[in-house]
Amino acid sequence: MKRGPQKREKKSLSITGLLDNVRGVFSQINNSIKSRRISLLDCLMSALAMFSLKSPSLLAFDQGKAEPTVEENLKTLFMIENIPSDTYMREVLDEIDPKKLRDCYLSVFHEAQRGKLLERYEYLGGLGGYLCLVDGTEIFNSEQIQCKNCCQKKHQDGRVTYHHQILGAVLAKPGLSQVIPLCPEPITKQDGATKNDCERNAFSRFLTDTKREHPRLKLTICSDALSANAPHINDLQAFGYGFLIVVKPEGNRSLFEWVKGINREVNMTVGKNKYTFRYVNNVPVNDTKNAPMVNFLECKWTEFIGKKEKKGCCAWATSHEITDNNLYELMRGGRSRWKIENETFNTLKNQGYQFEHNFGHGKNNLHTVFALLMMLAFLIDQMQEAACGLFQEALKSMKTRRAFWERMRSFFSIYVIESWTDLFEAMKQRTKFKGNRLNPNTI
Repeated sequence: MKRGPQKREKKSLSITGLLDNVRGVFSQINNSIKSRRISLLDCLMSALAMFSLKSPSLLAFDQGKAEPTVEENLKTLFMIENIPSDTYMREVLDEIDPKKLRDCYLSVFHEAQRGKLLERYEYLGGLGGYLCLVDGTEIFNSEQIQCKNCCQKKHQDGRVTYHHQILGAVLAKPGLSQVIPLCPEPITKQDGATKNDCERNAFSRFLTDTKREHPRLKLTICSDALSANAPHINDLQAFGYGFLIVVKPEGNRSLFEWVKGINREVNMTVGKNKYTFRYVNNVPVNDTKNAPMVNFLECKWTEFIGKKEKKGCCAWATSHEITDNNLYELMRGGRSRWKIENETFNTLKNQGYQFEHNFGHGKNNLHTVFALLMMLAFLIDQMQEAACGLFQEALKSMKTRRAFWERMRSFFSIYVIESWTDLFEAMKQRTKFKGNRLNPNTI
């Protein structure tokens, strides 16, 4: 049969290029113990391989690598020289400062810039820079397991639970399925601190780090109603960031009092969906002295999903001047905040990434390091899904992402794979098989 047209990898934004990029950053992390029999680089790449393959547990990954075919594929595709045992990997990664992994995200982000992928995410025609969705989520909770960085919650019945959270941030755009994660900010007990860390403090650290790493990056920060207060808005303005923040009558009473008399409405129909907007510019966010001025937008909608009618209402405070011409896009941006919950956290928890599984807690930093490496694997997947034609076709051939990862792991176990291109061609079911080695010649 005649060979059909093939989509090729976009080198820098394919998994081959991205893994090579990340490996280069890993190799620069100082190895505090020079006498290790397996390098820190191999431990980091092995952990990233575990999350890239969506192994259900560290034990499953450790048992799988014992198979000669899997071992060979890990060494070839993930560029690992010596694969550590599960115990050894935990011991080594527990000692890493999570901050040293930030450069991995920065390096991959620069590839998105150089590869023109970031241009797709411009918001409000570029006037809003990029829409950055920020939210916190819990990644660990236990009554028995703890480390020195765990936050604690004391219950009325005397129980104490230990937990970790992260503040996640992704670049997103209404209408695009993929997101571009930035490096998460761990919400853990800080060095020397006696009190728990909190999302507010983590948000402040996130803004500081993001401004230092991306000084010219123009962002519109989109967050929930917990951020609709003067100190947080003042921080955003001080860093030069725009904002689009949910506001609610129970949490922003004075703001809703200010806008109560607005009679101007703008009605809009898009397809079958109907929207009613009201807005006003330049009103104080609250009734305190020197309260920051914001622009207020409210939208009520009736939308049709199939034959079902769905009604809703939401309001936002924003730094962007609202006009009849941009209120629809502002509303879409505000409502896209669910992308960090549904298309990021829920994907990580429910579509094969095992986000809430405890791969190992450690005594120091292990759980946080694993969380950052898992999110890094998610970033690489999202970049491929957005820009790599081979990955897109292979993913499209499967009904679900979970089935896609299961098929990938099965190929790792059965066949010797010489390249990621061969693997994705095989996963499209267009490859001839000879023995236990994939043949890149397609039907």
